[in-house]
Amino acid sequence: MTDHHLFQERLTQAIKLSGKSTNQIERELGYPRNALHNYRSGSEPSATRLMELSQYFQLPPGYLMGVIPNHAPNNPRAYFEQLNEEQKVEMLKITQKWIMIKIEEATENK
Repeated sequence: MTDHHLFQERLTQAIKLSGKSTNQIERELGYPRNALHNYRSGSEPSATRLMELSQYFQLPPGYLMGVIPNHAPNNPRAYFEQLNEEQKVEMLKITQKWIMIKIEEATENK
């Protein structure tokens, strides 16, 4: 069983994280104007459209439809955007430490 409310939320979030306008995404997918607006307002996509959206946003169809509760996006930016402020700070610290290790390794290999 799917939760259509979750589909609407997750589609809206995927569009926002893409950094593109709804109209731009519709053009790229070859959809008629307002197709995504209709999905966000209560219409359900066909199985074909669900698969196209899934591939476009790089999200499992089950996640979009609310069957899978959580999903770690393949896109690092999308993952980062899902974090709260405390988690973002922690991620920054981890990244800085990793960069310092890589710089040290590169310096040692010269």
